Amino acid sequence: MQRKVSQINTEKGMTVNELVKEMSGSGVMGAGSLARSVDILESMIKDKECRVFFGQAGAMVPGGMRNILIDMIESGWIHVFVTTGATLTHDIVESLGIGHYQGSPHEDDEKLHKKGLDRMYDSYMPDSAYPKMEDFLNQAIAGMETGKTSIKDFLQDIGEKIKGPSILASCARKKIPVFCPALADSGLGIQAWGMVRKKKIEVSAFDDLNDIIDISWTAKKKGVFYVGGGVPKNFIQQAMQFSRQADYAVQITTDRPEPGGSSGAPLREGISWGKLGAKSMHADLFCDATIALPIIHAALKERL
Repeated sequence: MQRKVSQINTEKGMTVNELVKEMSGSGVMGAGSLARSVDILESMIKDKECRVFFGQAGAMVPGGMRNILIDMIESGWIHVFVTTGATLTHDIVESLGIGHYQGSPHEDDEKLHKKGLDRMYDSYMPDSAYPKMEDFLNQAIAGMETGKTSIKDFLQDIGEKIKGPSILASCARKKIPVFCPALADSGLGIQAWGMVRKKKIEVSAFDDLNDIIDISWTAKKKGVFYVGGGVPKNFIQQAMQFSRQADYAVQITTDRPEPGGSSGAPLREGISWGKLGAKSMHADLFCDATIALPIIHAALKERL
């Protein structure tokens, strides 16, 4: 006999975790997936032998998720952070006191361009962010030693020079490695490009492969948590493939699996590659991350 679907009840004053438990009682569709995701993440974080690899892509900082990501780092829920250059760009922009602003997806983009506003769906960032970031990077890179370094160590140096709350600064302070394989594909990357050449600093992407695979090899257990897909997800997935399989896995995505891309690939597909164990706990949550992540974070804060 299959477990019966419980109808979800909400009550005045109920907590987020209580709502998630009601979703667990339902156990099906998106509500069931969200509840399973929280359960797996709770087990992953509580497992003292488990190193958590967090892969994040997408406009999370323009989408208001920055403080949640910082809190996850500060709470010790993340041991390895893999992200995009865009996320680090927007994080630095926020740290320099330049915010992102509520807008409209239906605004005239030619008018926005004339006003100096860059649009990410309905979130805007002013062009004035780029000169300020350039000034900051010039000062940060000027103090670096010449010679060869990895992207991870390059970002550690930059993170140490950021003042105030920041994803990159929190990782730097807590010595959490930040991997950004596609750093050049971002505002941060294109600005840093000219500066490191002038300073005669060689930033090698291949050294990071050695580092993340070494971390993966030496971990007794491993958990992966993907918010979005793209390069960060695959960078972690290949580290699992070339060491040992992940024991826990959760991903939040809105991409479809049919085109065959990594971003929409269900986690169980990784079993065929040796990236995920056949008996590993895993959950695919098909949802906008700006909806799912705050709920997951709030429920875990209650539990942990």
